[in-house]
Amino acid sequence: MAVTASAQKKLVQYVVVRSDLIHTMSWPLGAVITQACHATTAAIHLFYSDPDTQEYLADLDNMHKVVLEAKDQDSLSKLALTLSEKGVSHKLWMEQPENIPTCLALKPYPKETVQPFLRKFKLFK
Repeated sequence: MAVTASAQKKLVQYVVVRSDLIHTMSWPLGAVITQACHATTAAIHLFYSDPDTQEYLADLDNMHKVVLEAKDQDSLSKLALTLSEKGVSHKLWMEQPENIPTCLALKPYPKETVQPFLRKFKLFK
């Protein structure tokens, strides 16, 4: 059986959430999860026409997400700036009405394409 190029390309949607929202600011876990949901939905919507996004959505039962933690607002904002400078498509979610960044989600990408930008972030705990 031949392995297609599509099967070799593992698409992942990375989500980076501020851990200080829970550990320092005492946000309820549900509120933080909601922020991540908003960011991932927004990223999918913004980049819906992208070929990788379409491929990712074509197999709903096998979507792969990785949730990482940023220690605070500064580290999340720096990541957003780096991603923007490098042309990495993402959505920085801003909680309203406070207008504070809470998390960001990348559009689905091949893992090896964006992993170098995310290496310093650990899995969210």
